[in-house]
Amino acid sequence: MASNEKSRQTFINSAIETARRLDFDGMDLDWEFPENPTDMQNLGVLFMDWRRAINYEARKTHRAPLLLTAAVYFSVDFFLDEVYRKFPVRSINQNLDWINAMCYDYHGSWDTSATGAHAALYDPNSNISTSYGLRSWVKAGLFRSRLVMGLPLYGKTWVLKDPNSHEIGSAAVSVGPGDVGVLTNVEIEEFNKKNGAKIEHDMETVSTYSYAGSVWIGYDDSVSATLKVGFAQALRIRGYFFWAIGYDSEWKISRYASRAWAVGE
Repeated sequence: MASNEKSRQTFINSAIETARRLDFDGMDLDWEFPENPTDMQNLGVLFMDWRRAINYEARKTHRAPLLLTAAVYFSVDFFLDEVYRKFPVRSINQNLDWINAMCYDYHGSWDTSATGAHAALYDPNSNISTSYGLRSWVKAGLFRSRLVMGLPLYGKTWVLKDPNSHEIGSAAVSVGPGDVGVLTNVEIEEFNKKNGAKIEHDMETVSTYSYAGSVWIGYDDSVSATLKVGFAQALRIRGYFFWAIGYDSEWKISRYASRAWAVGE
């Protein structure tokens, strides 16, 4: 779609019409993910054409312009993949209201050999971390007012090889409970209570994990999420978002995060 001018226009017009008909505030593009440098170039053109269409529609209808955002990789570039590519930062600055950096899923069911903090703020052994990802966007020239940090309200589970070895990075043999080793925070809270799980806060990665028997779960709770919100504020970026708000038991974590952001402003 993005590579063809006619297809782009059809897509853009349909998106704008749908957003207005349903009385949305705007549109968020979630393309996971452009596969090569040409895709990235076309993505930049798509953003430019989309913004022009939004502005034209707003002038024509005498309404406020629709918001335009995008969900993106945690880092500005795909430095781990065989095909290197980088997001079109200049086009993002010029055409989007903000981007939602998906700062999670660093570890998961694709590697069952060891446990991992799937949304680590810091990683002492690699650049696979939220701090690296957000700073890479800023270093590449993205306006801080365009950058929003993503936080997960779900965790990743593993079955430990040795129940007595239960740290981040401990050996595992398979994924744990949940669909492909994923539990929502509501489910994690239920699991912890039912099984008397031990809850640990790891300050090296700024993440939370719990374990009971051979089951290990890595996630964010109100403690780690609040610390990450503080990091985002210190970096002076636009804000944060949760995926997904319905996974939060009685809005506990989201309330703590909101209070932390308000206090830090």
